[in-house]
Amino acid sequence: MGEEITLTASDGGRFAAYLALPARLPAPGLIVLPEVFNSNPHIRSVADGYAAAGFIALSPDVFWRQEAANYLPYTDQGRAKAQALRARLDTDQFARDLGDMAAALRARADCTGKVGVMGFCLGGKFAYLASTRLPIEAAVSYYGVEIDQYLGEADRRKCPILMHFAENDPHVPASTVAAIQARMGGSKGVDIHIYPGTEHGFNRQGYPPYNETAAAQARQRTLAHLHHLLS
Repeated sequence: MGEEITLTASDGGRFAAYLALPARLPAPGLIVLPEVFNSNPHIRSVADGYAAAGFIALSPDVFWRQEAANYLPYTDQGRAKAQALRARLDTDQFARDLGDMAAALRARADCTGKVGVMGFCLGGKFAYLASTRLPIEAAVSYYGVEIDQYLGEADRRKCPILMHFAENDPHVPASTVAAIQARMGGSKGVDIHIYPGTEHGFNRQGYPPYNETAAAQARQRTLAHLHHLLS
């Protein structure tokens, strides 16, 4: 189990983030970005899992500038609130905030100085943007939404990226994945996987549409990617 800490953005704003530490330090840093439901108990458990695997895991309050401390449940009401907050989220501003998080991790005395960013759904989009905009060492995107809208940044990518997509995903349809593959597939440092028979959210253990086989395979690939680049 981790703890909630307070970070300071470059403009002076202060916001909460969940921090989970590994048993052995120093260790590389890993920002774990949530789905649109924000860093709720499930995402914090994911951060705990990556801390157990040897990373200093940090999961921020994504919507702190809009309305702080909204960690939402997987219900219709939670989804409605999440989408309302997402509509007010400034993509460029949060990408800058993400840079501040990466810098804060890198500056920790117990961090090796290497930092990766991974994320799910909305967080998967920002993991991709982190790879094109921030000086990080690794990125992992799980069913990232709206990445196709930012493919013009692909040539600015600064680190290797691993991308996981569901076969049957209305939020990231096959045409969107095809556009990403056409633009990025085959490029050095780009690894794209599509998981048969899965839906958006297949990594969400304990909640539908969790797919145990795909989640395990994706996590194995993710750990290999992160250990290779951050160790």
